[in-house]
Amino acid sequence: MTTDSVAPEAVEAASPDVASIVARVRRTFATGRTRSVEWRKQQLQGLEKLVTENEGAIADALQKDLGRKPFEAWLADIASTASEAHDAAKNVGKWTKRRHRRLEFSQFPGRGWIEYEPFGTVLIIGAWNFPFALTLGPAVGAIAAGNAVVLKPSEVSPASSALMAELVPQYLDRDAIVVIEGDGEVSQELIAQGFDRLCFTGGTEIGRKVYQAAAAHLTPVTLELGGKSPVIVAADADIDVAAKRIAWTKLVNSGQICIAPDYVIADAKIRDELVDKIKAAVTTFEAGDPGGKPIVNQRHFDRLTASLSATKGTVAIGGGSDATSMKIQPTVVVDPDPGEPLMTDEIFGPILPIVTVQSLDEAIEFVNSRDKPLAAYLFTKTKSVRERVIKEVSAGGMLVNHLLFQFSTAKLPFGGVGPSGMGAYHGRFGFEEFSHKKSVLTKPTRPDLSALIYPPYTEKAWKLARRLF
Repeated sequence: MTTDSVAPEAVEAASPDVASIVARVRRTFATGRTRSVEWRKQQLQGLEKLVTENEGAIADALQKDLGRKPFEAWLADIASTASEAHDAAKNVGKWTKRRHRRLEFSQFPGRGWIEYEPFGTVLIIGAWNFPFALTLGPAVGAIAAGNAVVLKPSEVSPASSALMAELVPQYLDRDAIVVIEGDGEVSQELIAQGFDRLCFTGGTEIGRKVYQAAAAHLTPVTLELGGKSPVIVAADADIDVAAKRIAWTKLVNSGQICIAPDYVIADAKIRDELVDKIKAAVTTFEAGDPGGKPIVNQRHFDRLTASLSATKGTVAIGGGSDATSMKIQPTVVVDPDPGEPLMTDEIFGPILPIVTVQSLDEAIEFVNSRDKPLAAYLFTKTKSVRERVIKEVSAGGMLVNHLLFQFSTAKLPFGGVGPSGMGAYHGRFGFEEFSHKKSVLTKPTRPDLSALIYPPYTEKAWKLARRLF
C-alpha cells in the first residue's frame, strides 16, 4: 500500500516517530476533552460505525491474514466489537457517576464516594488471531473511561493492521486515539514511553516480558494471555451436543483462539462415543473444505506439525498437513502422553487431544495440577457436578455446556488468573479496569468536632476517643 493512498495516521505508522506521536496524544489528554461524557459517547458510536460500515473490508483483511470465512469474521471480530461499543455508549453516562458510600459512625459528619477518573494515556497492544476484537475491544473500555489511547495492532496480521490504521482516524478523534504499526521493537519502544496504563493480549511468555518492561515505569497492566483451556465432559453429559460444540469451536479460526478448547478430559464411560461423534461433526462441518485449516505463518505451522509428529497418542481423525499451503487437517489425538508438547504447550491450532479419566475426581485433579487456564469448560446435566467443578477448578472464566460465548457478553468480566493473565474487561468491567477509582472524603469545618482529638490529650478525651473510634 502506497503512502499517498492512506490516511495521515497510517503514514505515521509506516515509519513511526513513537515519542512524538505519544507526546501529541498526551497533550490532547491534557486539554481535558477526553473527560467529557459526550466525547466518550461520540468516540464509542464512531467505533461501532467503524466496524459495521466496513464489514466487507474487515472480512477481506481477515481472509488475507488468516483465511477466515466471512461469517466467522462477522461473528468474532465485527459483531462482538460493535456490540461492546454500543453497550458502552449507551451506559457510559451512568458508569461515570460517582458512587457514594455510607461511612462509619466515627467518620460523621462527613461524606465519602468513589470518583472514577481516567488514568491518562493508555497503550493497547493487540493480538493477531482476532485483530479487531482484541485491539478495538479493549479500546472500548479505555475510551469509556475517558483516556487517550494508542493502539498497536499485531504485525502478524498485516492486512488487518493496515486497515485499522486507515480507518481509525476516519471515525475517531485523530489526536486522542491513534494507531501505530510495527513489529516487536516498536512495541518495546512504546512501552518505554511510560504510559499511564497498558493492556496486552498475547502469549504468556511475551506477557511476562511486557510485564517486566512496564514495571520499569510502574505502568499498571492488564494482561490477557492464554494457557491450556480444558473441557471436562462428564459421564452424564449430552454427548451429541457436546461433540458438535467442541468440534465447531476447535474449527473456528483454525483453533487459533486463546479460549479455544486446548484439550478434552472425557470420562472413560463415554470417551469412545464422544470421539466418534466429534469425528462425525468434523466430517460434516468440513465437508465443503476438505483441504485442511490454514495456519497463520510458517513458524506456527512448523510448531504444530512437530507436536503432531512427537505425539504418543492415537490419531483418531486427521493428522495430515500440507507444507505448501500451510494447512493442517482437523485432528483428534486420544490419550497423548501428559509430558509431550501437545499437553504441555498451548496448541493454538486445529488439534484436539482427548484424555481419558476414570472419575470426576481424576478430571479435577488433572486440571488443577496444571497452570490456571484462561477458560475452563464443562459438559454435564447434573447440578451437583456443575457446582463442584465451578467451586474446585480455578480459571479466568468458566462456561458450562458451551464454549467461547463467555467472551461475547458485556455483562460479565473477561480475563485470566495467574499465568493466564491479570485484570478483566468488557462492559462496565472494562470501564472500571481503565479508570482510577479515586477515594473522596469531605468534612465540614463547623462544628469542629476534631477538637476532641487535639492536644493536650486528656484522660477524658482519650476515653471518648476510644468509644468513638
